Amino acid sequence: MVWIVVGYLSGSWLAALSVCRLAGVGDPRQQGSFNPGFSNVLRLYGPRLAAATLVLDALKGMPAVLGAKIMSCPVWLQGLVGLAVLLGHSFPLWHGFRGGKAVASSFGVLLVLVPKVALLSALIWALLAWRLRTAAMASLVSAAAAPLICAWFTPQYVMVVGGFSLLVLARHGLNIRRLRRGEEPPFRGS
Repeated sequence: MVWIVVGYLSGSWLAALSVCRLAGVGDPRQQGSFNPGFSNVLRLYGPRLAAATLVLDALKGMPAVLGAKIMSCPVWLQGLVGLAVLLGHSFPLWHGFRGGKAVASSFGVLLVLVPKVALLSALIWALLAWRLRTAAMASLVSAAAAPLICAWFTPQYVMVVGGFSLLVLARHGLNIRRLRRGEEPPFRGS
């Protein structure tokens, strides 16, 4: 279906690269955690550029997912469109399949499909990130919590949200190893 292709292509645009290029700073894939996402941009360049990255990464896949939802596609197909967005972000064709971890993109997709799940997961993420000063643990816990929250509010989307969560968890393999060794870098300024 066309929405799946549109989802992958829109997901493949890495906001961090554009934001950093426009700001005249270095490519986040070349320093820090080498990840083109919110938390690495925050550590490297501060909250202003990180916030722009977060907003753009969340927004980029929304039109494709919204299109599938408005057309009353079945839940599984809406989920495939959302997954295409996340796979585009994680494995972008024009960046050598070297992308981000899909946390902000997941938020945007969930905001369209299951808004309550998105907002509660974001609240969990924000509280843990503030308390622990690390994005990785906040991302892991909020990703694991999302299907449980979904089971409570919108059970018809549990499998879809569970698939998104598995992708986010899998993309954090290196962070899990660093967390175990106590080597996960904190946010800038902490």
